[in-house]
Amino acid sequence: MFVSCGDALFDLFAADGESLGGIRLDGHVGGSPMNVAVGLARLGNAASYLCKNSTGTFGTRIRRYLDENGVGCDLVVPSDRNSTLAIVETDAGGSASYVFYTNGTADRSLEESELPPLPEEAAVVHVGSYSTATEPTAGALLALVRRERTARVISYDPNVRLSIEPDTDVWRQRFAGFAACADFVKASDEDIAALRGESCSLETFAADTLALGPRLVAVTRGGAGALLFAADGRSAQAAGVEVTVRDTVGAGDTFQACTLHRLRADGALDGGRLNADVLDLQALADFAANGAALTCTRSGADLPTLDELEAFMAERGAR
Repeated sequence: MFVSCGDALFDLFAADGESLGGIRLDGHVGGSPMNVAVGLARLGNAASYLCKNSTGTFGTRIRRYLDENGVGCDLVVPSDRNSTLAIVETDAGGSASYVFYTNGTADRSLEESELPPLPEEAAVVHVGSYSTATEPTAGALLALVRRERTARVISYDPNVRLSIEPDTDVWRQRFAGFAACADFVKASDEDIAALRGESCSLETFAADTLALGPRLVAVTRGGAGALLFAADGRSAQAAGVEVTVRDTVGAGDTFQACTLHRLRADGALDGGRLNADVLDLQALADFAANGAALTCTRSGADLPTLDELEAFMAERGAR
């Protein structure tokens, strides 16, 4: 089982047909770690979600969405606080920008004392996004991965959102803490620029991150593809997959879910540690990059099923 932890929000997309002085919004359940949980379930894995979720209008719909996608909700902590909302706009190329409404919301209020025990069958714990940088949830999730790191594989995606936490020093501090507990770290080139500056090369970032302890690091580069780096010195590069982009929402989360799926399918999850030695890094990178590309052909974070992804790859002769 995979347990994903963190954000629980609604993405509100600016819709066509707005009137003078008004705006129409099209709402979809969102949140990077939640997308990962749904993506894993759609790929055929047992997945549960751990978060603090509102019992109000938006939170009820979030819970229903998880149920409908086969994601377990036993680890959800109920709250009478409001749900986080994100206003999403996309440019002509489909790239998304976000404005968040997060003050005092449920998913940002998880306390360490509220952390539930994890089921024995949980093999992987995934954390990420603003929940790993904003208190008290960040402290609670860091306590969780420190508690579980010897028994389960830890996955981490910083998914830096400076519009929520503008202090880059906070992100750097939290990145160091979570990466030191992680077996697998994924970061986008935009994350790396925010954490280390534009002058930091992707290879330097990967080497420095591996030195903290992870066995595998992925760097995604949008339409330019992705890179994988293993602690044993091997690396692989997936080329960008040419598609007609609707928007890029959920692409990185799809890459994360696809990678985690293949780690299980390829037998790399062993006794609470990630055995990257057994992995075909090129096949892994290509699989995850194709999954991300397929999501980009759809509106919003609509992650693919395994059948959909395999059909998409077969059409392109990908393995």
